[in-house]
Amino acid sequence: MSRLRILFLIDSVSEDGGAERFAVGLAMYLPRDRFEVWICSTRTGEPATVAALRSAGIMHVSCGRRAKWDIHRLRRLVALLRRQRFDVVHTHKFGSNVWGTISAHACRVPVVIAHEHNWSYSGNPLRIWIDRLLIARLCDRFVAVSEANRDRMLTIERIPADKIIVLPTAYIPHAVTQDGDIRSELGLPNDVPVIATAAVLRAEKALEVLIEAHATVVRSGVGQEFEVDDHGRVHLVICGDGPCLGELEGRVAELGTGDLVHFLGRRHDVDSILRASDVCALSSDWEGMPLFVFECMAARTALVATDVGGVPEVVENGSTGLLVPPRDPAALADALVRLLADPAYRYRLASAAAERIDEFTIESVALRFASLYEQLTAEASDGVRAPAFHP
Repeated sequence: MSRLRILFLIDSVSEDGGAERFAVGLAMYLPRDRFEVWICSTRTGEPATVAALRSAGIMHVSCGRRAKWDIHRLRRLVALLRRQRFDVVHTHKFGSNVWGTISAHACRVPVVIAHEHNWSYSGNPLRIWIDRLLIARLCDRFVAVSEANRDRMLTIERIPADKIIVLPTAYIPHAVTQDGDIRSELGLPNDVPVIATAAVLRAEKALEVLIEAHATVVRSGVGQEFEVDDHGRVHLVICGDGPCLGELEGRVAELGTGDLVHFLGRRHDVDSILRASDVCALSSDWEGMPLFVFECMAARTALVATDVGGVPEVVENGSTGLLVPPRDPAALADALVRLLADPAYRYRLASAAAERIDEFTIESVALRFASLYEQLTAEASDGVRAPAFHP
């Protein structure tokens, strides 16, 4: 039996961003005896990630878009689809969902899958309209990463239930996994408490809320039993880069916690940083199914997270982590203090969370996608297509 030919479409391939990391991880972990995998990035390809893909035997093609409306370059995508005759096109994120479903439908690709990773489902009526009347009409399945996202697709976007399938994201180890020494790197004593987070610094991550919560934790006095100077107080490390960096640095300066907050920039050793930290935090306004939660589970580090999106489907409040309302720095600070002050409790939460990680490894999730590809391809070859969509 010949292998199915799969094309992934996403704006860029890189180690930044959950959707980008997931798409690359999924491509790498699909069974090679069953699938021939290609990735097309509409914009860029980070050289190290492209090299890793090619080392894994995955072809990468770039359309070379530089701007939002630089759509003439998508002719490369259409040419690729016509030339290679893929069995499945799997698109990731809104822009690629739009252009990918249109192009794949026009080129008569047998199976088209659109994948929505994360958005607020509010404030953009045009996007809701495009999801419902264009993407959902042209794709065979619309992947939601959580039940919460599925509910929003049904109730807000009014996408038919039989078009939607829920498949989670997964834990994908970072490129560098060996244990580092973040305290030594920052010149801190070994027993200083550390809170850690990792994210692309975008507005929806609400990192200013975490920064404000951290300032409250510092004022609470937790950690001062170790040392009398600033080195003994609770430190916050933020891994990642993004458009909100300057604004966040300004907020730290306003709060006077500059000696205690460390912006580490892009890191490829996030797993080791999380393992070395006492508590992890996620402060987002909305999420789909964030990879960061799985990273904390795998690192066996207790997590405080906002009760948004698919997070409560993975984090059980009081059993595998602590959940707090979004945009509530006081509640976030209280939860952080609770864990920092009780090592035994945070150990119990982290251990219970780690027991669930096998459900969300990239190996297990890739097999679920493999089954979906084969099922839909078999239906297409038998002339059984997804029901026509009539809004």
